[in-house]
Amino acid sequence: MQGKKIQQERLFINFQLSEYVPADNFYRQLSQILDLRFLYKSTAYYYGSEGQKSIDPVVFMKLMLVGYLENLTSDRRIIRTSRMRMDILFFLGYDLDEEFPWHSTLSRTRKLYGEDQFVALFKQVLKLCIDHGLISGKRQAVDSALIRANASINKMVEKQVMADASIYSQELSDNIDEEIAGQEKLIRKDNRGSTKRAPASNESHYSPSDPDARITMKPGKPMGLYYRSQVSVDTASHLITYIGAFPGNAADNVSLAKILERIVGNMQEHNIQVKEILADTGYSSGEAMRSLADHNIEGYIPNIASYKKDRLEEGFIYDLENDRYTCKNGVHATFRCYEKLSKNKKLQRKIYRTSPEDCMNCPIKSMCVNYMGTRRIKHSLDKPLYDQMHKRMNSDKAKLFKKLRSSTVEPVIGSLINYTGMGRINTKGIKQANKCMIMAAIAYNLKKLLKYKVELCLNGLTLL
Repeated sequence: MQGKKIQQERLFINFQLSEYVPADNFYRQLSQILDLRFLYKSTAYYYGSEGQKSIDPVVFMKLMLVGYLENLTSDRRIIRTSRMRMDILFFLGYDLDEEFPWHSTLSRTRKLYGEDQFVALFKQVLKLCIDHGLISGKRQAVDSALIRANASINKMVEKQVMADASIYSQELSDNIDEEIAGQEKLIRKDNRGSTKRAPASNESHYSPSDPDARITMKPGKPMGLYYRSQVSVDTASHLITYIGAFPGNAADNVSLAKILERIVGNMQEHNIQVKEILADTGYSSGEAMRSLADHNIEGYIPNIASYKKDRLEEGFIYDLENDRYTCKNGVHATFRCYEKLSKNKKLQRKIYRTSPEDCMNCPIKSMCVNYMGTRRIKHSLDKPLYDQMHKRMNSDKAKLFKKLRSSTVEPVIGSLINYTGMGRINTKGIKQANKCMIMAAIAYNLKKLLKYKVELCLNGLTLL
C-alpha cells in the first residue's frame, strides 16, 4: 500500500542534539580536541564590568572557524548556515531554539580583538599538530599569493598634500565629498577635447575605503587592489607553519627576512630547528641570503636573472686578493666606489672601473668601453653568498627540492583560496586581512589534523 506523509508539527518534543550528531561527525570530533577556554582570560581586558553582555568569546571564535571551514565569506551566511546545521549547533553549544547573535556582532568583535588572539589560536592548533607528530619543521617551503582586497581600483582617489591640518581633518571626515572630488580629478581632457581617466598608481592614488590595499599587477591576474599572503608549509606534512598579510606590492625578497623570523620563532617554541628553506627566484636577494645565514638555515633559492657567476664571457677575471678585475689584454678594473640603490639607500654594489689611458689603444675599445672611455663593472657586496647559492642550486638535491617545493606549497595555497574563504578579503585594512589569513590557515590545519585522526581510526589506532 502506498504511504503518504502528513506533515504536522508537534507542539512539544524531547530532543537532544548530542543524540543526533554522529560520533564520527567533523564538528563533534573538533569539539573534542579544540579547547578555546583560554579566550576568556586573554580577551577579558576588552570588556568593562557594566553594560549588556557581549557575545561569548569562545562562541565568536567558533563561528569564525565555521566560516572558514565551510568556505563562507559573509558574516550573514555564517549565521544563516549555523542556524540550520545540527552539527554546528552542537559545536557552538547552542540549542535548536536558542537565539543567535546578529551578524554585525561578528564584524564588530573581529575588529575589537587584536591580532594576538588569532595568533594564539593558530599556535595552539600548530601545537596539536606537532604533539601528534605531524610536523617535523626542519624543512619549510615558502611562497606567496595575491589576495583581492575588499576595495575597487575604479574608486581610488588622488593623494593631496594638505598644508593646513584643520582642512585635512575636515576632508577626512567627509569621505563622500572626498571621493567625488577625487573622481573628478582623475578625469583629464586631452588636446582634442575628449576626456580620459588618468592612470592610478600607489604613489599618486589610494583607496578611501581601504588605504592599506595596493595596486598590483601579475601575469594571469587583472590589475587591481590586492594584499599579499606569505605562506610557509612543512614539506613533510603539508601543514602551514606560518601565514601573514603583506602589502600587495611588497616584494617577496624584501619580506623573507620577516617571514624567517616568524617561522623560526614558531618552531623554536617547540624546540624544533629549521634547517632548510625552499623558495622560488622571487625571494632571491642579498638581504634574504644574509637573513638565512643569520638563522643558520640552508636556503634553496635560485639566483636572480641578473646574477653572473663570473665575467669570463666578457673577458674579465676577478682577482680576490687584489680586489680587482683583469681583462684578457691585462688591463685592470680597480675598485672605485660603492653604489647606493635609490629604493632602499643601502650599500648594495661595489663599482670597478678601468682608466681611460689603459683602454685608449685597445683593439676592442669600441665594443667594451663607455662614452667616458672606461669599462665599468658592478660587483654585488653579497657576491660570495650568490656564488654559494649558485653552487648549491646546481646539486642533485636542489633539483629534487625544486619539484618538492612546487608540489608542496602551491597546492596548499590553492586550497586556502578555493576552499577556506581566502579568495577575497572581506574586511578592511592589513591588520584585519592578517586575521582572515590566520583563520584560513587554522581551518586548513584542523582539516588535516582530523583527517589524520580518521585514518588512524581506520587502521585500528587511536589519536593521543
